[in-house]
Parts: sequence; C-alpha cells; structure tokens
Amino acid sequence: MAAEGKRREIPQISGLTLWFFRRVVQTYFRRHFRSVMVQHGERLAAARGPVIVYANHSSWWDPMVLVLLGQKLLPARRHYAPMDASALERYPILKKIGIFPVEMATARGAGQFLRTSQAILEDGGVLWITPQGRFADPRAQPLGFKPGLGALAARTQATLVPLAIEYTFWDERLPETLLRLSEPVRIEATTSHEVATEQLEDALSGAMEALKAAAMARDARAFRVVLRGGRGSGGLYGLGRRLRSEVTGKPVQVDHTQREEAAVPWRKP
Repeated sequence: MAAEGKRREIPQISGLTLWFFRRVVQTYFRRHFRSVMVQHGERLAAARGPVIVYANHSSWWDPMVLVLLGQKLLPARRHYAPMDASALERYPILKKIGIFPVEMATARGAGQFLRTSQAILEDGGVLWITPQGRFADPRAQPLGFKPGLGALAARTQATLVPLAIEYTFWDERLPETLLRLSEPVRIEATTSHEVATEQLEDALSGAMEALKAAAMARDARAFRVVLRGGRGSGGLYGLGRRLRSEVTGKPVQVDHTQREEAAVPWRKP
C-alpha cells in the first residue's frame, strides 16, 4: 500500500505531449537564440541514483532550458519540476510533461513538495528546481533560496547538481544561452536545513561566478554546443545577401564575426 501511495504522488507524463513540447522548445530556441552551449555537461550525464538539478531563475526561458537539457544530457531518465499551483493553472499542458503543483508559502504546500519530490526520486526520476522561487537578476546576491531544497537534500541523500544559466549577447543579432553545471553536492543526513541551504547557495553562486567570467571572455571554445539557432542578420537584408551569393557564386559570411567553437558539439553519451 505504501508503494501504491507513492506512485499516486508521482505526476503522470504523457509521452505524446512530452514529445510535442520538446519539439516546440527546440523550435523556440532555434528561432530566438544563436546557440545553447554548456560547460561540463558530463557532470550531469554521468549522474546515477537520485538526482536533483537546481538552477538560478532569471528568466521566462529557464523552464525551457531545463526541458532541453534534460532531453539532451539525460535522455533515458524521466524529468519533473515543481511549479506554483496558481501559475500552473494557467498552463495546464505542463501537468502532462512532469510539472507538479505546489502551494507556495503554506505548511501544506511544503509537505506536498517534500512528499512528491521524495516519491519522484525514489522512483528514479530527476528533479529540476529553481529554489529562489522568483525571478532574480543573476548578479543579485545573496541568492535567497526558499527552505524546501535544503530540507529535501538532507532527507533524500540525492546528488545535487548546481546549474548556472545566463542569456547574453555576444557579436551576433541573436543572444546566446550559456549554461554551466558545477561539481555535484552531497548533503549529509545530519545537516540542518539552514546549513544545507547555505551550502547549496554557495555552490550555485560559485557556478554563476565561473559562468559570468566565461560569458565575459566570449570564447565559444570554452563550451560545447547543445543546440544551434539562427544565424546571420535575418530579414530582407539577410535574404538579399543569400540571393546575391547564389547569383555570383561567392560564399556569404553568415555571421557578423567568425568564431571558433569546441571541436565536438554535445552528443548523447
């Protein structure tokens, strides 16, 4: 009966809806970004057992990043994420891809989050969390985590992987999505929720600082490409350049600035 109760806590994922949503996510990124690039993707791809990925939360794009990264780096695992119950009611399709509701700032909501999260982890799912619980500029410190992640980490003995996210313009018309996965964190069962939260904040802050330095360096070779997006100036001007190339037989330089990238883009392990 206990096992049956835990299964009821786990959100049901529709394979067809998830396939469709992943296609939409990739289309969105290709349309709106030059590329999605990651540092140390192997740190997540190699993770075994209960896994929690926790990230900073600066943009509407963040949930789509989590969907894309789960698909690319851990394609064989099922992925889940909590969302404010009132916000989730506005996007009911998300309930079919592993998003589950949590009542914010209530004792009942905290208990609900812990029960559902533990059931997911025990069943082999991967949990993705933005523990700030709000939009926050990536330069803002301290990060100000809600207490739920620290409590969950001490209870489950899961591997916690910090994920830093930045959206930045380099030399092209479209921005870059830059990601960095930091060294996994383990929280001992005897650790208090407050100390666990502090340790997890410190780990993510370090990942964000390292990603900020890489973003400022503008060196694509420091990353591996997860997904390529739009290139060139676009619009009528871009179309005219391509047509002229067809007529003259001369190659067109699509990018504003030629750049070197890592020799091997990200591939499924």
